[in-house]
Amino acid sequence: MPTQLRTRNILATVIGATVLNGVLAFGATAANVDSALDKGVKRVNKAQESQQKIDNIDTSIRSSEREYRALVKEVEGLNVYVEQLNKQLDAQQKELTSIEQSIKKVTLVERQITPLMLRMIDAVDQFVRADVPFLKDERAERVEKLKRMMGRSDVTIAEKYRKVMEAYQAEIDYGRTIESYRGTLESNGNSREVDFLRVGRIALMYQSLDGQELGVWNVADKSWQPLDPAYKSKLMAGIRIAREQAAPDLIKVPVAAPMAAN
Repeated sequence: MPTQLRTRNILATVIGATVLNGVLAFGATAANVDSALDKGVKRVNKAQESQQKIDNIDTSIRSSEREYRALVKEVEGLNVYVEQLNKQLDAQQKELTSIEQSIKKVTLVERQITPLMLRMIDAVDQFVRADVPFLKDERAERVEKLKRMMGRSDVTIAEKYRKVMEAYQAEIDYGRTIESYRGTLESNGNSREVDFLRVGRIALMYQSLDGQELGVWNVADKSWQPLDPAYKSKLMAGIRIAREQAAPDLIKVPVAAPMAAN
């Protein structure tokens, strides 16, 4: 075989071997690249998952931090509120102690004031019986209500005392007011309706409905007696004034002469 031909065969064999080795090497390199890419993708996915976990943890931490700050503020507010309640409790305790002491004093006062009120009611009763007989039924009923009230357990001592003082005040007011009312006159076993005129406690007069009969209460005799017809116009004027049908004015009324004290 000529030398030139043999040289060409050797070169072809070398080139073929090189190409084959290159193809094999390229195949191995491509496989490594794919494997590396897969690993890179997996690492990226894991990194994304880790970042997502980190974000979730950060969000949870921020939420917990906000909740913690809110709780801290709430606790501070509650501490202030509790401190204020403690002050109120201390004040209430002092007030309770004061009330307990007052109750003890009230019990002592109650023991002393009840007999006093009973005596006051008896005094009003006797006074009404001996007084000029105006509004006799109304005033007697007021005294009876006071007596019934004193036996009731559902009425406080303060309320009982207030009612007794109201009765005293009413009797005091009668002495400085003028009043006219229609009522029943009991005289000589007869009853009839008349118009009464009370001027304080100095005079109690009446006029029959037809205006023909006049009378006045005699304090000394404790009885009714006829009134001089000259007082008729004055009596009628007094009735109109008492009923607010006329302007206040001076009127003459019969007054009993003073009696010597015993």
